[in-house]
Amino acid sequence: MKELGLSIYDASVLVSEKAIADYFEAVAEGRDGKIAANWVINDLLGALNRTGKDIEETPVSPAQLGAIIDLIKAETISGKIAKDLFEIVLTEGGDPAEIVEARGMKQVTDTGAIEAAVDEIIAANPDQVAKVKAKPTLAGWFVGQVMKSTGGKANPQAVQALVKAKLGIEEE
Repeated sequence: MKELGLSIYDASVLVSEKAIADYFEAVAEGRDGKIAANWVINDLLGALNRTGKDIEETPVSPAQLGAIIDLIKAETISGKIAKDLFEIVLTEGGDPAEIVEARGMKQVTDTGAIEAAVDEIIAANPDQVAKVKAKPTLAGWFVGQVMKSTGGKANPQAVQALVKAKLGIEEE
């Protein structure tokens, strides 16, 4: 567990019960173990705790949780979309990739579409542009507005890069 970079607490949670350890191992197989651990501990166990269930009663199989992690890694969905997807799988079940496709949950990576959203937000907020020019750390406001306007579907890294480029902010 130390090689995964997990805290003592997180490692102890994952090995506290054989069923949790087995579930984690199934999710982590072939994936980033730290990311798998975070999803099992924070999202899955948190949801089970909220619903009064234990790991043996989980409605989310290791394959389903692994598929969500794979969709994030492939940049098909963002972390925010993944949280929403997890809740759908938890309450309704289903194949995560099929849910993403059927419900139009794919992350927007088309830079043209993202650029149009960035341009629109910048044009509509000249006062905020002036503030950012004076204090570049405020550029995050634009990133937030673009993410809001795209329903959280825009690739956050692409949004940030475009906002900085459009506002003439140097990368640190």
